[in-house]
Amino acid sequence: MNNSVTNTVRLLGAGLRALLVLTLVTGVIYPLVVTGIAQALFNDKANGSEVKADGKVVGSSLIGQSYDLPLKKGQETPDPDLKWFQGRPQNGLGTNSVNTQYSLILSGATNRSADNKDLIDWVTAAKAAVVKDNSTADYKVSPSDVPADAVTSSGSGLDPDISPQYADIQVHRIAEKNGLSVAQVEKLVDDHTESRTLGFIGEPRVNVLELNIALKELLAKS
Repeated sequence: MNNSVTNTVRLLGAGLRALLVLTLVTGVIYPLVVTGIAQALFNDKANGSEVKADGKVVGSSLIGQSYDLPLKKGQETPDPDLKWFQGRPQNGLGTNSVNTQYSLILSGATNRSADNKDLIDWVTAAKAAVVKDNSTADYKVSPSDVPADAVTSSGSGLDPDISPQYADIQVHRIAEKNGLSVAQVEKLVDDHTESRTLGFIGEPRVNVLELNIALKELLAKS
């Protein structure tokens, strides 16, 4: 009986030592090593690909933002602030009332088929709005000019980028609203257009947050 108790105590002691060692290695040392490597070699990505302006973090290059006017009385959906470049429609899975800068707290696609009536209505209304909002006195947008990313959300609902085509049809409106020349705004778009990754992955794109930061800096100099 005493031997049995002794063996049990020894086994418990060995198990406890193994638990402590594994906890130390996998719960402390390993996370610290991985975190240290990430901070040393991939600092920007490890910290959320933060974008800074005026010395403070204003967002992430991986998450789209909305550029809207304050809600008017009786409105459920705010009007877009048309002095800024607009991103893709945001149709995620949920909203929050805490962080109002990012209205989406869950990401995901709408999962509606191409013949779904709600989706067709959304796209039709969005296309009409893009044509109306981006047509100026000397520049008219045709419905055929509107690219798909201007009227549909991405798979995540949080795409930070738009196509160069969508950026281009906003140029005249941005110039008019901000008192800039079309050439100045076109240069902004060209300077912030990224090519396909490694020359063949993905599509050319423009990060809306970074483009609007550049627009703000240009306006400050004007």
